[in-house]
Formats: sequence, structure tokens, C-alpha cells
Amino acid sequence: MTFVASATRTYPKTRLRRLRGSDALLRLCAEHSLSASDLVWPVFVCEGHNKREPVAAMPGVERLTSDLLPACAEQALRLGIPALALFPVVAPASKSADAREAWSKDNLISRALQALRGCGVAIVVDVALDPYTTHGHDGIVKNSRVDNEASLKALGKQALALAESGADLLAPSDMMDGRIAYLRTLLDAQGFETLPLASYAAKFASHFYAPFREALKVRPQGRASVAQPQGAPRDKRSYQLPCANADEALWEIALDLQEGADMAIVKPALPYLDIVRRAKEAFAAPLLCYHVSGEYAALRAAAEQGTLDERACLLEQLLCCKRAGASAVITYYAPRAAEWIHETL
Repeated sequence: MTFVASATRTYPKTRLRRLRGSDALLRLCAEHSLSASDLVWPVFVCEGHNKREPVAAMPGVERLTSDLLPACAEQALRLGIPALALFPVVAPASKSADAREAWSKDNLISRALQALRGCGVAIVVDVALDPYTTHGHDGIVKNSRVDNEASLKALGKQALALAESGADLLAPSDMMDGRIAYLRTLLDAQGFETLPLASYAAKFASHFYAPFREALKVRPQGRASVAQPQGAPRDKRSYQLPCANADEALWEIALDLQEGADMAIVKPALPYLDIVRRAKEAFAAPLLCYHVSGEYAALRAAAEQGTLDERACLLEQLLCCKRAGASAVITYYAPRAAEWIHETL
């Protein structure tokens, strides 16, 4: 938008503060708003029964067993949160170099989906292998690198298993080349042509993921890994986006939408709001951003120290995500944020 200053509409005739004189006027003139329906609540799922495990790096966040998930869905419904996103905390004994537990018919996520069937909120599940691999990477490692084509085949098996278990939305987060076209073709051929894909199209190799990896007990183990004798990359920079590259992020989003993605996700959120803005301007598809574990943990730590007002800063951050162009925000703060939003109405 281009602003042209008029010689007849300057101070004192034009006083922008006139529209800031009361809460009512501020609400009337607000360009963007935030509601509970703009939120997706990520939930960590662990093995066992009636068990809650606090995540040390993320105060206030817990790993939950599947039998406790319906209560989360009921809370989300009550608060107006439309979706839960499930992440599995896989037991070490179930992990392998080829991630075969990812497509087991009775794995942790399949059982969680069964527990949530008909719960009334959308259930989002990642298509990614890192929770299931001994080396902690999002794909299959061959000759000391993550092999793209071998990874696609494994991801396809996982996607079909999740579709058959009743997932409402699949979110491929692996960042392999061509995975959206591969998964869309495979799902359509198996009768899942109406199952949407929300692609982590712009997933950056960020340091803000550290608390999430602790929560899942997943970390790339590097070339010296005993669990992966042929070696593995030390980090995920060979497939996740470089933090310095904005044009490449737009290229990734464009490719995934062309290949059949129904939504695109930018991850992390706040350090990459420029990507959200550019993607919003370039594409008509729904766009989500992920307010990731490091962003959550940083605000929680500042709040615990009394440095920041947690509620005010969190709602400001989420509103800024919306202002940048996000259709919705995936955030660990979702239930608390929804309660705070309702309190301000």
C-alpha cells in the first residue's frame, strides 16, 4: 500500500490519536483480531496409563498417556480451540534405524487416534520419522546422509497408517524433496483423496526446537552414534531450511502447494514473520505458523523472573502472527491463551 500525504490533511486537522481515545474506539478500528479458533494445541503423547510427565524444559507442559487425551479434547471444545496436534514420545525399545514403528498398526499415535475418535475437534498428526529413529533424523540414513527416496517410501507407509487410524489432517514435517506429491498420490490411490495435507513447507533449521526435542526425547546423535553404525549427520541442516534464506522458503512453499498441499506451515513463528508476510502476499492458501517450544520456554522463563507480563506478551505475540498473515497459530500456550482471550472479550 502506498501512502500519499495530503497538504490539506496534516496536523492539526489530521490527528491519528483521535481513534485511540477509548477501548471502544480501539476495538472498532482494530485491523486484526485474535480468537480461540485461531489456535492449535500441540500435545505430547507417552506410553502408559493415567500418567502425566512434566517436561522440564517447558514448565506447564506435560507428556500425557492416551487415556487422558479425551479430557484435552473436551477442554479444547469448551474453549473453542478447533484442533489438537499430537506428537509421540516413543519408547527407546520401539525405535530403529528404519523407523518401522512409525507405520505399526498399533503404535502410540494409532492408539491415541482411537482414543480421540469422534471427539469433536480436528486431530493433526505429523508425518515424520524422527520420533521413531535411533539416530533422531526425519528420514532414513544411508551412507552417512539422509536418503531422500528411501525416506519418501517410509513416510508413505507412515501416512497411510495414520490415515487408516483416523487422523483428520496430516502434517508432513520431514522436509524431504517431493514428499507432498508422493504422499498426495499415494493417499489418493488408497481412497484418502479427501484427507488434507498441511505441509511444514518452510521449516527452518532453528535452535528454538531444543525444548521440543527434550520433550520427545529425540536428538540427532551425529556421526559417532553407536545406535547408527553407518553414521548420521550431526544436525538437520542438510534438509531443513537455512535460517538466512527467505527466497528459498517461498520457493519451498510454492512447490508444496503445487504438489498438492492444502495448507502451509512456517516454523518457527516470531523469528520468521517476514516469511509469513511474504507467503500471505504470494499465496491464497491457508497459512499456519508454529510458535515453537523455544519461543514458549523463553517467555515462560522471563515471566517466572518477573521480567515480562506473560499474558500481555503472549497475546501480543499471537496477534502479531495474525497481523503478519497467519490463518492460525500452533502454540503450547493454546489453552491458557484461549482462556485469556475469553477474559478480554
